[in-house]
Amino acid sequence: QVQLVESGGGLVQPGGSLRLSCEVSGLTLDYYYIGWFRQAPGKEREGVSCISSGDGSTYYADSVKGRFTISRDSAKNTVYLQMNFLKPEDTAVYYCALGDLKPVGWFLPGDYDMDYWGKGTLVTVSS
Repeated sequence: QVQLVESGGGLVQPGGSLRLSCEVSGLTLDYYYIGWFRQAPGKEREGVSCISSGDGSTYYADSVKGRFTISRDSAKNTVYLQMNFLKPEDTAVYYCALGDLKPVGWFLPGDYDMDYWGKGTLVTVSS
């Protein structure tokens, strides 16, 4: 059984940092794109960042470029999202997802045909 388990969410002040983790069990991270979507209250789900399990290429939404960094630890089958300089508009439930959707599709609006989803972790940026 494939599971994606997120952790690391919480409450942080504007300008602060958090690191999200997504531990994958039940399959190895080969030939997939894995990363993060988020959904803020009253808004559509949107792609945040993804990483290629093949060559390690990384991709980001314009809204987080320069502030967020995605990385992977293949030995631990875990993907991380380091979030710095957080803003109130980053407040959302962050979902880890895995599939063969090409990166361009992660950052366009619409339904995201991913193979697996985590249950999400809440990030709240507030003073």
